Amino acid sequence: MPVVLGVAFGVSFLVPATPAAAHNQLTGSNPLDGARVATAPARVELRFLAKPSPTTTKITITGPDNVVAGGTPAFDGSRVRVPFKPAAAGLYIVGYQLASSDGHPVKGEVRFTLTTGTAADPSASPSAAAGTSPSGSPSAVGAPSAGPTSATPDGSTASTVPAASEQSDSGGRWWLWALGGLVLLAALAAGLVFRRQRRVR
Repeated sequence: MPVVLGVAFGVSFLVPATPAAAHNQLTGSNPLDGARVATAPARVELRFLAKPSPTTTKITITGPDNVVAGGTPAFDGSRVRVPFKPAAAGLYIVGYQLASSDGHPVKGEVRFTLTTGTAADPSASPSAAAGTSPSGSPSAVGAPSAGPTSATPDGSTASTVPAASEQSDSGGRWWLWALGGLVLLAALAAGLVFRRQRRVR
């Protein structure tokens, strides 16, 4: 009697496991989910718990700007390999959808980042950079003017500096000379008046 109860008890644990074993799921991938890779792999590999059916399995790879980067999947037992065609550096999403043997659909995705590759937005041209001209030389917009230039006898150019400072200096000296002359005349007049007053006394 105890033997019969033990067998029945063991069977009760095995029976619920049958549907679970029929439910397929992802067990690994290459590249790993969340990985950052510098060199693009030739293919992306997905590993499942059970052998997926080629007729009910769909795998897609999309990159930056929703560019399709995958090819036709190749099935090898529980492994599925998809050719990888990178177009740019950035995030790539590997989406998979398949049906388990129990008819339950299985969906999911694996994400990895390609750190090197062609720029995702090639529309920007180098000439559009601020401060550069289409030829690559620095732009002259906003540069201070060096002032007018004049040719020298030897053919070279030299900047012409306005003589405003010289004119202002000469103008300032003129009124100083005039003021000095007035003071001198006033002194001479005062001396003559003083001498006349002494003679009258």
